[in-house]
Amino acid sequence: MAWILLLLLSATCLQAGYSTGSNRVNGFGVNQPAHLSGVQGGSIEIPFSFYYPWELAEDPQMSIHWRWKNYHGEFIYNHTPPFILEHFKNRLILNWTQPQTSGVLRILNLKEKDQIVYIGRVRLNTREGMKEFQSIPGTQLTITRAISTTRQSPSITASAVTTAGLEDTEGQRNPSLVNLVATVGWCWPQLCS
Repeated sequence: MAWILLLLLSATCLQAGYSTGSNRVNGFGVNQPAHLSGVQGGSIEIPFSFYYPWELAEDPQMSIHWRWKNYHGEFIYNHTPPFILEHFKNRLILNWTQPQTSGVLRILNLKEKDQIVYIGRVRLNTREGMKEFQSIPGTQLTITRAISTTRQSPSITASAVTTAGLEDTEGQRNPSLVNLVATVGWCWPQLCS
């Protein structure tokens, strides 16, 4: 089951413009999608993975950090020490645990201001000392407005609806059906006259 999820995640990442191997020259880097789109009020997941050539220290102290806006932008999330920028309070979830080299940052309740670049950063303790590196291009997030599906219907009152035929099996009128008909503002021809 896990391998199926891995294949699906890989296919999704490639379709989303995933910048794979962009920093392989250095032997270390952070991979994440180049572009993602979300709907205002919805949520989005930014998958990431990282790689490095160094041998980890006995206590690697791995941690993940996220910036927004640009390469030197403001931190929005720190795994250690725990920190979330006020704009993202109660809206960020990091699905990652040490020693994994991949995870997902989830942003909930997307806002128009969230349309910006997000950059994942990794910090780890190696036998050569502490190393930090991050994605260079990051992920450009595009937010679209939700399409409104509500529409006004003609206003009618429950007393104006003929309720003939809205009876349950014991001969009693079913008030929930009457309210449904009155709320929706229409009824089936066989139920209304």
